[in-house]
Amino acid sequence: MSKLNLDPKLVAGARSRAARIAKNVQEFIDRHTTVSTERTVARLLGIDGVDALESPLSNVFVDQIKDAGLLSRGCAYWIGNAVLATGLSPQRIAEETALGELDPLKLPTVSAKDAEAAAAPFVRDSLERIKAQRENREAFIEKLGEGKRPYLYVIVATGNIYEDVVQAQAAARQGADIIAVIRTTAQSLLDYVPYGPTTEGFGGTYATQENFRIMRKALDEVGEEVGRYIRLCNYSSGMCMPEIAAMGAIERLDVMLNDALYGILFRDINMQRTLVDQFFSRVIIAYSGVIFNSGEDNYLTTADAFEEAHTVLASQFINEQFAVLANIPEEQMGLGHAFEMDPNIEDGFLYELAQAIMAKEIFPKAALKYMPPTKFMTGNIYKGHIQDALFNLIAVWSGQSLQLLGMLTEAIHTPHLQDRFLSIENASYIFNNARHLGDEIEFKRDGVIQKRAQFVLSQADALLGQIEKEGLFSTIEQGKFGGVKRARDGGKGLSGVVVKHDEYFNPFIAPMMQGVKRNDG
Repeated sequence: MSKLNLDPKLVAGARSRAARIAKNVQEFIDRHTTVSTERTVARLLGIDGVDALESPLSNVFVDQIKDAGLLSRGCAYWIGNAVLATGLSPQRIAEETALGELDPLKLPTVSAKDAEAAAAPFVRDSLERIKAQRENREAFIEKLGEGKRPYLYVIVATGNIYEDVVQAQAAARQGADIIAVIRTTAQSLLDYVPYGPTTEGFGGTYATQENFRIMRKALDEVGEEVGRYIRLCNYSSGMCMPEIAAMGAIERLDVMLNDALYGILFRDINMQRTLVDQFFSRVIIAYSGVIFNSGEDNYLTTADAFEEAHTVLASQFINEQFAVLANIPEEQMGLGHAFEMDPNIEDGFLYELAQAIMAKEIFPKAALKYMPPTKFMTGNIYKGHIQDALFNLIAVWSGQSLQLLGMLTEAIHTPHLQDRFLSIENASYIFNNARHLGDEIEFKRDGVIQKRAQFVLSQADALLGQIEKEGLFSTIEQGKFGGVKRARDGGKGLSGVVVKHDEYFNPFIAPMMQGVKRNDG
């Protein structure tokens, strides 16, 4: 029974609307690909490294095909065709293409079926590599155990991966369960993934496969030391959303920021490209056992958290249904929300509690990610610490899963060590002392909390009805999420969207989704 007295028919209706919205967009997705999706295929087929100008070989290879107007058949076709014609591996084909010693487009062509068969051994190798990493995660958790939920989730962001390691291991010893390595400023707008270890990020550290490998090794080492598995988080968003998802799957990341709309609204990336890319990235996330985090909390940085709470819930429904289409289990859906109301609002704590418990009731199996108060943090760090304590209390009360801890030095991505310790201590104390608070308390019928949740749900359902009628693209153009308007044919990366050929194939989608039927909600 709902403690908030939510109408189950209204919840089911809102979920069905979101399913139809996602299904409608999926019809567009199924007819298109992008340069970043095709570069991901190239990477998964074994293409790695950079050329003499430090351009990723996956970019060099895909750009050559795109510039010739032939990418609509898919990168996998041209790789499989070249494997048959030359007997070389995808890596050698990409290297010789970059050197100008091979033109894959001038080779004799074969049928799509023959090209797919030639690529198949490399597909199997990649799938086995990802599967092995998933099994490694499960083995570590079985051996070491893990922290209790809500997981204590903290950030490091020095710009130098080796300094990040020091910070991350210190945080794990302090009690952190998840380490999120913030990306360097504006990496989401790079249309390529940097290569190798990096030491010169600004406001964060570059997301590269080697940096993932370095941090994964460091967290495994400290996990053995502290006796629990430490999860690693990074950002699968922006212009290279599916590529970073693939790198994360290969290097055993555990949590990845991956929102269907974030890149559109907050990075002005073309909405068509973003929605196509989010599908393949989520297929990879599902197969690799990664928890994805959606970014609804970002709406509340540009819109009022009290007035626009329903947009958060509507987006959660939509993110859930896009995840369903990619076969992500509910337990891997880290649907996001945030403690972001103006602290001067009377009864603001009650409204925040209503929002958090509503999310838990509507998405009971999801790995809900709860974000700290940041928008109204002032120079008074002591008041901020109290706000974080209230945030932590709601998290354990409402049964959240992933708790991104607020910090005294909130504006600093890499906080002072003592501040991070105080944040972990604050959360640990509250979580322990209020562990079963939610089991013991019920809410007054038709009181402030129940009425607030019911009102937000009804508004979210109404908004989903508008979106279903007008379409998601049109809704975004009107600025219905976070007050941010984006043009359907605008933004960065539009030229990277490609209409698929009748013989197009992506050799990874079917095996990654094998045995699981799409649920239409």
